[in-house]
Amino acid sequence: MAPTRGAGKREAMPRAIRPRLAVWKFASCDGCQLTLLNCEAELPAISRELEIAAFLEASREVGGPPYDISLVEGSITTPDDAERILEIRKSSRCLVAIGACATAGGIQALRNFNDVRGFAATVYPRPELLRVLDQSTPVSDHVPVDYSLWGCPISKHQLLGLLSALLQGRRPHIPQYSVCLECKRAGQVCVLVARRIPCMGPVTRAGCGAICPRFGRGCYGCFGPKETPNTLSLRHIWEHHGVTPDEVSRAFLGFNAWAEPFRAEGEGREA
Repeated sequence: MAPTRGAGKREAMPRAIRPRLAVWKFASCDGCQLTLLNCEAELPAISRELEIAAFLEASREVGGPPYDISLVEGSITTPDDAERILEIRKSSRCLVAIGACATAGGIQALRNFNDVRGFAATVYPRPELLRVLDQSTPVSDHVPVDYSLWGCPISKHQLLGLLSALLQGRRPHIPQYSVCLECKRAGQVCVLVARRIPCMGPVTRAGCGAICPRFGRGCYGCFGPKETPNTLSLRHIWEHHGVTPDEVSRAFLGFNAWAEPFRAEGEGREA
């Protein structure tokens, strides 16, 4: 069983020896793990402060537990996944879910809105051989998670900030406010108000730097729902601009379809 512990407990990593970092993959595209590998300028400093004990994306060598920090990418989709995440939680002092798959079930959670056996029968010649759960679910549905980094993929700066905070024994700063604030800080003209382009920014948490609005596109909601989002109000605005109810629902049923309240808005009012 997973240990009972307070999420986000602020306690400095032991410094007599380097804290041990492990990176784990479940059902995912590996993009969030690649975010760590893309920290090319920062990796030497990271490796001096942390012992990378397990990270199959970078090395075939896997050191055994315990681990001080475990970064978990991917959703839980099979019975084996459900068992393995329990073992990872038991052997990890701090567990961090990274990316839309680990935090909200990922794009593969779209299967949750239908019968996965029907999909399997369409795709595989021997679907009876598959061992798969009925739903693709986030890590937090199975074990306690200390911190969550949302995004598809996650933000490099948020990842580095989290690792730095854990090494220093302080709480990481993970934004809960919306993408709209990032747009305002950058001096961007609102694409929803000025150009009537459908944009998920008002209900999506910050972290991407408002990439899509900066290029004249609406936000796609990659970083999941912000704190207390008013999704119904956004639906009304979109529909007032001529977006059909079905198109609105499809926008919510994307990268973070299984995250409340995106799920409720997309499924509950789907045309």
